[in-house]
Amino acid sequence: MNTVKNPILSGFHPDPSICFAKGKFYIVTSTFSYFPGVPIYESEDLQNFKLIGNILDRKEQLPLMGGKYSGGIFAPTIRYNEKNDKFYMITTNVTKDGNFVVTADKPEGPWSNPYWIKDAEGIDPSLFFDDDGSCYYIGTRPNPEGVGYNGDWYIYIQKFDVDEMKLVGDYKIVWNGALKNAIWPEGPHLYKKDGYYYILHAEGGTGPNHAISVARSKEVFGPYEGNSNNPIFTHRHLGKDYPVQNVGHSDLVMTPEGTWYAVMLGTRPVAGYTSLGRETFLADVIWEDGWPVYNPGEGKLYEKHKVGLKRSSQINLKNNNLVHFNSNTLDSRIIGIRLVDESIYSLTAHKDYLRLYMKDMKLTQKENPSYLAIRQLHHSFTAETMTDICFDRDGDGAGLAIVQSDCSNVQFLCKYEGDAICLSMIIVRPETEATVKTEKLNLPQGFSKENVRIFFKIQKISDVITLMYAFENSEYSIFSEVKDDFLNTEVSGGFVGCTLGMYAVSENGSAGYADYSWLSYDGIEI
Repeated sequence: MNTVKNPILSGFHPDPSICFAKGKFYIVTSTFSYFPGVPIYESEDLQNFKLIGNILDRKEQLPLMGGKYSGGIFAPTIRYNEKNDKFYMITTNVTKDGNFVVTADKPEGPWSNPYWIKDAEGIDPSLFFDDDGSCYYIGTRPNPEGVGYNGDWYIYIQKFDVDEMKLVGDYKIVWNGALKNAIWPEGPHLYKKDGYYYILHAEGGTGPNHAISVARSKEVFGPYEGNSNNPIFTHRHLGKDYPVQNVGHSDLVMTPEGTWYAVMLGTRPVAGYTSLGRETFLADVIWEDGWPVYNPGEGKLYEKHKVGLKRSSQINLKNNNLVHFNSNTLDSRIIGIRLVDESIYSLTAHKDYLRLYMKDMKLTQKENPSYLAIRQLHHSFTAETMTDICFDRDGDGAGLAIVQSDCSNVQFLCKYEGDAICLSMIIVRPETEATVKTEKLNLPQGFSKENVRIFFKIQKISDVITLMYAFENSEYSIFSEVKDDFLNTEVSGGFVGCTLGMYAVSENGSAGYADYSWLSYDGIEI
């Protein structure tokens, strides 16, 4: 037995899906408008997770340009087909072209280019491989008789040809949620156990009323009957002060020994605000009278609980807090906005450094700014980097940023303005003008606009962000402090959590750049 601590994937890891193959568990999560898309985690014990790659890591797999921050990739599902020894990931790109499948012989990839699924209306698709080798597509779509209210959607099933990668025959509407006038039945998955087909899905919206429900049938196309205990799992009844909220969007997995587990999303607000986004949690599952029961005897998520799996020696992402740039490829934890390519960065221009180019592209634009980041994993943390900056013209800047979305972010930059080197803090809030604080720097001797070495540190303790800077062989100085009461879903909306990372920008087009030596991140438990 080993003790698992929830969440098992902290920070921005929403809409988890899980499968078991060849002795290991694999989890994928949504990424919306971040690139690369759909991280894939491997674990032997459901406690220690290794990020083995990102499934959508090529431009042709992931068209995102022009889309909203919370557009892009919704609700990926990962499945392993024993019949052909192949992995499948199916998802929706709400920004471009809808639902698609990619495949791989190994979970770490390479993964194929998308097979776009014709006539697959709606979102949140999943695949189910039946005992006879048949494959079925399950997804959600608006009420075909007309949407009577916001969230009036239905779950449907259709046969799927995995050789031709297309839907076959007619679709069948099978379920529209457990409760009367349920809103947003979503994230459906199909399973088979003891002669029954089961639909597991979320409903109630992704906020405080989020819940998990289940229905079953002897036939894959129904009719389906709901569990009289629906919703079978939710935190909606625990009140606004309970430490884990918005629980839902679940997937089930069975080990070869017949033990069942569930993953799901949840949030951990602080003072009513969620800056980490939606995270991945784990629950035990047993079956009683032909129905799944989550965390029996408790009925809510455990912070810590025992799992009957031998502990592995894999490195947990939570404990690996330093990002180096001494490789020919970016660390798999690094993500950017909508597209990451050679227009943004180079790992060869300066050996053992990450060079970010100062693009005339801001975080507020629906493009791909020069921003490379990691997920915020803790409510309180310290992030630090060292960068050598070469300015080209007025308006150039580089430093660190914390980003919730294009309308909610904090930028901490060293800038070149009016023949002077300055520090600048830019605060972008929803529906308000950006707040800017700028101060001229007294540079150490020998520095010029082509040669500024500066250390940046951002420390967040509870709801206060402190911006600090230093030169080589000097102590950190505090530049400014700011409350983070807007870097969250409750104020700024959307489905994403905060990221933090390196940002370079130009206001006039530039040949400037910033060479980053490393990026460190340390969570602080308070």
